[in-house]
Amino acid sequence: MSETPQVLLQHHLKKLRLPTFNSEYAKLARQCAAEGKDHTQYLLRLCELELIERERRMIERRIKAAKFPATKSLDSFDFKAIPSLNKVLTMELARCEFALRRENVIALGPSGTGKTHVALGLGLAACQKGLKVRFTTAAALVHELVEAVDDRRLQRFQKTLASQDLLIIDELGFVPLSKTGAELLFEIISQRYERGSIIITSNLPFDEWTEVFGSERLTGAILDRLTHHVHILEMNGDSFRLRQSRKAKT
Repeated sequence: MSETPQVLLQHHLKKLRLPTFNSEYAKLARQCAAEGKDHTQYLLRLCELELIERERRMIERRIKAAKFPATKSLDSFDFKAIPSLNKVLTMELARCEFALRRENVIALGPSGTGKTHVALGLGLAACQKGLKVRFTTAAALVHELVEAVDDRRLQRFQKTLASQDLLIIDELGFVPLSKTGAELLFEIISQRYERGSIIITSNLPFDEWTEVFGSERLTGAILDRLTHHVHILEMNGDSFRLRQSRKAKT
């Protein structure tokens, strides 16, 4: 007994990797028939649904590949709590044109003022715009680089990082780096200079970065590259976490 047209159609749609066509064609056919739409309009709607769903899945894959510790958007950021943060500039950065121009963003401010939230929000926006993003802390990145050296796969790891449109390095300044770690991080920053964007968050002002890198010469070289094409977000204010803790006690 030969297969029915419906079974064959489902088989072909699976082969063509059109899952939304497969799941929606029957329901949409009934809708279009009820609305008096012709076959061209029906096919147009099906194609639009397939494209929307395909883009959604691609965004999901980019978000997963970015390795965000949490998914946060700028829509949920309380700009009123950090008046020093330039909201207009931040929302402009969320258009991600800075990444296409291979410019950098540095968010500076004390702990708990939302620097990571802003970095995650910009990273999420970049994923939604079709860019490849990688999120890491400074300590974790240096650890991975040192491990890559030990395993003789540094060049491969550097290529992986270089392939990202946007590299986000969170919490620079929380942990002083070893001489080897500082030099490896400098190499990553140098490789991305005018080739790929970096977002860095730090609890230290620039004049204290020597405490992290351990060398004035190395710190100067890093800042020279990072700040050539840069947008600086000043985030001074009371800690969100401290404020929430105080509210909980009252």
